[in-house]
Amino acid sequence: MKNEKTYELVLTALFTAIIIIMAFTPLGYIPLVVINATIIHIPVILGALFLGPKKGAFLGFAFGFTSFINNTFKAVTPSAFVFSPVLAANVVGVSGIFKSLYICFVPRILVGVVPYFVYLLIHRLLKNEQKVWRIVVNAAASFILFVSVDLFLGRMLQDKMESAAVNTASLITGIAAGVILFGTLTIAARKSNQTNIALAYAGLAGAFTNTLFVMSGIFILYKDAYAQALGIAGEAVFDTIMGIISFNGIVEAVVAAIIVAGVGIALNRVKPIRA
Repeated sequence: MKNEKTYELVLTALFTAIIIIMAFTPLGYIPLVVINATIIHIPVILGALFLGPKKGAFLGFAFGFTSFINNTFKAVTPSAFVFSPVLAANVVGVSGIFKSLYICFVPRILVGVVPYFVYLLIHRLLKNEQKVWRIVVNAAASFILFVSVDLFLGRMLQDKMESAAVNTASLITGIAAGVILFGTLTIAARKSNQTNIALAYAGLAGAFTNTLFVMSGIFILYKDAYAQALGIAGEAVFDTIMGIISFNGIVEAVVAAIIVAGVGIALNRVKPIRA
């Protein structure tokens, strides 16, 4: 019991240190063609899996706190105020303090909670001898990818092609992506045990939790102020946010799934996840 508590304390300190290092150096971001994909949430997800939701929530709070510091004292983007209660108070008044506290901390705390329960759910469903559950789980992930790709391509191509052609291209590409993912997951499920697959799903869930709660919070709480900060029309905010969710969200979720599964498999040999 004492050794286990020491292990958890050391792992918590290690994950916290990794979060801080990632947050204040370029290591927390993967440069891609058009965006930087953040991976700061990955230590939070791993902490949730191997230390439980309580310590995961603490790591999520640490992630949120680093975001608060970065956006308050660096403010490198026009929309930094959505993550900083200090800046938000100057932009929208006292109400901004509470709005930005929510966006900065609540989604990140949930990143330290949701993946743990997603892992338990997927692990138990895949462990079930009835293959129908595996089909349902794989179909759900494939459908999410299909919708995301369809939305992203529809918005990316809308100014370059006619409406009918855009709809057809995005629909076909989305379907193809969904089918490929479904086939890949089905094959992987046969060759890998349910723990490995559940780790990947936990990574996906953690990344999407961060993206969806942050961006929906911005739309609900800061629609007009966000539009003004970006210099876009108010009615364009929804399209902008959906573009971020459908592209950034996919990239970060895939990266998280790969890294969480890879690191999780190694850590699981030292201290198996309780499922």
